[in-house]
Amino acid sequence: MSEVSDLLSTDIEQYLRQHETKSLLRFITCGSVDDGKSTLIGRLLYEAKSLFEDQLAAVEADSKRWGTQGGDIDFALLVDGLAAEREQGITIDVAYRFFTTDKRKFIVADTPGHEQYTRNMITGASTADVAVILIDARKGVLTQTRRHSLLVSLIGIRKVVLAINKMDLVDYSEEVFLDIEGKYREFAKDLGLEDITAMPLSALRGDNMLAHSENTPWYTGPTLMAFLESVELDETRRQKEVFRMPVQWVNRPDLDFRGFSGTISSGMVKPGDAVRAQPSGRESRITRIVTANGDLPLAVAGQSITLTLADEIDISRGDVLSAATAPAEVADQFECTVVWMAEEPMLPGRAYLLKIGALTLSATLAEPKYRINVNTLEHLAAKRLDLNEIGVCNVAMDRAVPFDPYDRNRDTGGFILIDRMTNHTVGAGMLHFALRRSHNIHVQPVDVDKAARAAQKQQRPAVLWFTGLSGAGKSTIANLVDKKLHALGRHAYLLDGDNVRHGLCRDLGFTDADRVENIRRVAETAKLMVDAGLVVLTAFISPFRAERAMARGLFAEGEFVEIHIDTPLDVAEQRDVKGLYGKARRGELSNFTGIDSPYEPPEEAEIRIDTVSASVEASADRVIARLRELGLIE
Repeated sequence: MSEVSDLLSTDIEQYLRQHETKSLLRFITCGSVDDGKSTLIGRLLYEAKSLFEDQLAAVEADSKRWGTQGGDIDFALLVDGLAAEREQGITIDVAYRFFTTDKRKFIVADTPGHEQYTRNMITGASTADVAVILIDARKGVLTQTRRHSLLVSLIGIRKVVLAINKMDLVDYSEEVFLDIEGKYREFAKDLGLEDITAMPLSALRGDNMLAHSENTPWYTGPTLMAFLESVELDETRRQKEVFRMPVQWVNRPDLDFRGFSGTISSGMVKPGDAVRAQPSGRESRITRIVTANGDLPLAVAGQSITLTLADEIDISRGDVLSAATAPAEVADQFECTVVWMAEEPMLPGRAYLLKIGALTLSATLAEPKYRINVNTLEHLAAKRLDLNEIGVCNVAMDRAVPFDPYDRNRDTGGFILIDRMTNHTVGAGMLHFALRRSHNIHVQPVDVDKAARAAQKQQRPAVLWFTGLSGAGKSTIANLVDKKLHALGRHAYLLDGDNVRHGLCRDLGFTDADRVENIRRVAETAKLMVDAGLVVLTAFISPFRAERAMARGLFAEGEFVEIHIDTPLDVAEQRDVKGLYGKARRGELSNFTGIDSPYEPPEEAEIRIDTVSASVEASADRVIARLRELGLIE
């Protein structure tokens, strides 16, 4: 490095021990385009002596090539690592930098200011303790300032530094500073941001960065570095909350040891404390706190530990250990805020994977109650959420989970959404509260179950899911299979796409969102009919793999048989007795599968029927033969 502490050069081991025990502060910088975020971080790295000599030489060379400060060092180039960022003079991706001082270690995330990079900012802010919101003293509070403040409040960051930057360009005016501070505080009240520290800065000149500036004698608050070195960590606050530890691993190296490993999310714990395992509700007491360096008498939020209990309790990965006197709530339906982070829109009713803590489960989102205009904070009507949009909606999970509201505990109240087909993260969410119906509505046990009904009919219930393009022959073949099952004495029922839209789904159109809801309703109906012991045939285009996977997930192993009626588009179009393809080609019919809406063919269907080479009769016989092979028909 350009300069290092004397201790580093004389006693490296002592230096590393001191470094290891320092607290770690994570913070983000955010603001409008060209407010000086990257310059501010670059100045901090430079002043903290956290640059190697070759880095300093490189930035000096880059300043001559890319810089905007004449012959001076352009500190922004220490952070703006992408060529596109350097060419445009803006930040695009989240840039993380580590530096340290004698008092504390830091990880800073430089987040992009443009609206189209909202998801990048959410990613950078998700683990931060402090947000440094920059404002150009010449421009004051802008629309992007409001948007970033909204995101900061949503993500749960409680401490804000209002960095009024470029004070050198307004002659270090106290009047300008106070005017901007007053307007920001008035706006921030509505967002619940109260812990705000305003500072007059010039990141480029170094004013009030490490030492108080002679140019602002009227400012008596802390410098930026002094504030960052002394501000209370969120981890410290979490240690004062009630105990929570999501179980990440059931640790059983041998027959004589069984512990539960995880990172304490909040509170503290010691041997003898009573804890409750959730969602089961079983209680026990802590006997040991085990770590790689030996047992501990006390563990606090942020520590990774293994707990052993006095009683044998069935606990699995994803469960939560809570203080017995103040356990987490348990529910399966919630109101939540969702930030959508995928190019494909959020479709209400579609099943996504939801990961909360160490638990991954299936969940569906309802139609948004509203979306938030991130620039004006208005609540706007919405049918779905698109990339970078934020909305409030209900989420239903396939099982009850322990949780805390996100504003109390990020770990047990925050989640991500994952696309079931691609495994891409498509959204992030914050739980508000459990819906009342999640506590009041329970599964009613019945004495006559599916097995009894199936035995009465002397058959194995199942759903035969016919899928394919319009005109492929789904309904025709399914109808013939239904007749053959009837002739064999099987109790079956055919749910046809057109027939269902005359009643159960008559309120739905053909947008992607309506198609998802259409298949969700049909799948749930088929599930009830299978529970009644029937063989159910469904003839629907069902164009999306995600919805067919959702339908399959409703049934027991072996009960769902996907039948792909595989017909080329040109052949299906030639068979079009309804004239639908012609209307779609002429632009009279929108969202038509195969024309302006995609069809995603099955990748591993149990049965594939090629209707080009096989007749309807032969196709139906092939389905019956395959059902015999699968053991669904004796």
